[in-house]
Amino acid sequence: MLIMTTKEIAVLLVEMCRNGQVEEAKEKLFADDIVSIEPMEGLLPKEVKGMDAIREKAALFISMVDDFYGSTISDPLIAGDYFSVSWDSDLQMKGGERKTATELCVYKTSGGKIVSEQFFY
Repeated sequence: MLIMTTKEIAVLLVEMCRNGQVEEAKEKLFADDIVSIEPMEGLLPKEVKGMDAIREKAALFISMVDDFYGSTISDPLIAGDYFSVSWDSDLQMKGGERKTATELCVYKTSGGKIVSEQFFY
């Protein structure tokens, strides 16, 4: 089995997410022991590890969204085993106003999988 390069992983992640396949992309591209890091403890936990925790975090986030109107994801910027994308989401959180949330997403790859993701917003 061929191991995907960082560029191949980055391009596929962006393509799948742009097509609304965010959860499918995680299942396909994330390592079983992935680490996900938020900027701070808040609505979402600061750090989770493993695919089960990633699924729980996604379900928690989705439960807080009232309406989702779309997103814009940049092309990936690749450096060695890392890549990043800018991600703008047009959404309305429960009890809040419609807004555009902008974040920088930084991913680390190893062995053909994404082993960490870190968000800045």
